[in-house]
Amino acid sequence: MTKERFYFWVLLDVLLLVLIIGSVVLGFPALASFKASYAPARTLTVTAEGKTSVTPDLAEVSFSVVTQGSDPQSLSNNNNNKMNAVLQFVASQGISASDTATTAYDLEPNYEYNRTTGKSTISGYTLTQTVTVKIHDLTKVASVLGGLAPLGVNQIGGVNFTYDDPDAVLAPARADAFAKAKAKAMSMASQAGAQLGGVVSVSEGSSPLPRPYYSLASGASANGVPAMSVPTIQPGSQDVTDDVTITYALN
Repeated sequence: MTKERFYFWVLLDVLLLVLIIGSVVLGFPALASFKASYAPARTLTVTAEGKTSVTPDLAEVSFSVVTQGSDPQSLSNNNNNKMNAVLQFVASQGISASDTATTAYDLEPNYEYNRTTGKSTISGYTLTQTVTVKIHDLTKVASVLGGLAPLGVNQIGGVNFTYDDPDAVLAPARADAFAKAKAKAMSMASQAGAQLGGVVSVSEGSSPLPRPYYSLASGASANGVPAMSVPTIQPGSQDVTDDVTITYALN
């Protein structure tokens, strides 16, 4: 064997050795990554409900000024004057313009049926302007409602108690649900003679946040029913629940 052929075979052996070592070094992480991409063979799925009790911190009140007349222009001016006075009163109660919104402005004709001619003609118009306000200071709900009817508000829907930050309200219930789910999974894994591994998947099935609604006997209706006194309004507390389903790997 010549010296050149000897060095050739030595170099070839070294290259093969390098390739083998490289395949081993690079192959193990790739194999681990490939293995991690698949769901574990043994899993445990648990469902738990978390609960917390909260008191609403926001009240939503909707009310309307309803005006009837034969001239749409005069009708609009009359209605707007009343509503402007109402909005000034609402602002005087510390409710900001950003928490006050016009949610409806409807002008509808009133029809009168003539039995002789068999035709309907317009006998006048009804203008309904509705405003919804958000009241953050719940101690002012009764005083706001009590001041609406004397200013011309003749339809008051009711009080809808809700939450200024729904995510913050739900967070304690979610944390309670996760803690219960983990405790339940650890107990079940132990009884099965296994060890609880990492989380494989999580899903949440929270119910809509409760929105207690109070109908009111305050204010006057569009048909002229006299205004009644506003009762003391208490928002009370509500239970908020959150359901989670968690799948764990078993080792």
